[in-house]
Order: sequence, then structure tokens, then C-alpha cells
Amino acid sequence: MLRAEMQDSEKALVVRLEGRFVGEDAEQVRMLVTRGNIERGLVVDLTDVTFIDSVGEATLSLFSRLGAKFVANDTYTLGVCERFNLPLARNGKWKV
Repeated sequence: MLRAEMQDSEKALVVRLEGRFVGEDAEQVRMLVTRGNIERGLVVDLTDVTFIDSVGEATLSLFSRLGAKFVANDTYTLGVCERFNLPLARNGKWKV
């Protein structure tokens, strides 16, 4: 199960993910984000993500190509960011 929360601010579109970022859920998030206004920036918060499958990984890679910064704070999500060269937000934190 995935919970995704999107917050549009003056600084960026912030996407907070919680749970398993997999399959159709990851595709839905991809469609929502690519339809959104990401010109000011995109931040993807992976803090509460517990698992990412190949569809989720491909989606995160796409977000990276669109200029996203990522927030990760545990071994698993930091490992995903490292493996796919996903840029981390400064100091691993993001304030809207």
C-alpha cells in the first residue's frame, strides 16, 4: 500500500511517499507528478518508503532526469539513491 501526498509551494512541488512504491501505484504517482507544475523544482521525500520495485525505481530515475532532489534517511532509501545516482536534497532535509 502506498500513500502519496503532494504539496505545491513557492519553492517546489514536494511529493511525500509512504509505504511500498511499486507497480500501478508508482505509475499513478508518475502521471500525477508529470502533469503537475515542476518548473520551480521537485522534491521527492522517501523517508517513509519501505520498498521500491523496478517500476518504482524507473519512476524515481525519471524524476531525477526531470531535476528532482530526494530526501532519504535510512539505509534502504539512501542505498536506492546511491545505486541510481539520485541527488539528495541539501542536508537530507527539505522545508517548504
